[in-house]
Amino acid sequence: QVQLVESGGGLVQAGVSLRLSCAASGRPFSTYAMGWFRQAPGKEREFVAVISQDGGGTYYGDSVKGRFTISRDNAKEKAYLQMNSLEPEDTAVYYCAAGRWGFSGREFDYWGRGTQVTVSS
Repeated sequence: QVQLVESGGGLVQAGVSLRLSCAASGRPFSTYAMGWFRQAPGKEREFVAVISQDGGGTYYGDSVKGRFTISRDNAKEKAYLQMNSLEPEDTAVYYCAAGRWGFSGREFDYWGRGTQVTVSS
């Protein structure tokens, strides 16, 4: 079992930056790819970013490419999502997930409870 806890969300104005953190505990953190997903009210869950077990590989959803950066610190058992140039369309609950490399969500076995990000215009 892996427990994931997100933090760092909040209410911000458009154009600013925010960094989300995901703290993991349980089975060895370095054995899992880590992903970030988001879900806005009334919308389906959306893939945001994924990072490989060693951090050497990353991939982003089209809507965040060039603005968001995923990273991880295996020694601290944490994953991060640096979000720059935030837009109102980025408003959503953000979830981190642990599992295999992928983009659909089905590849991830463990999910956090989410952290709310609200971007005002």
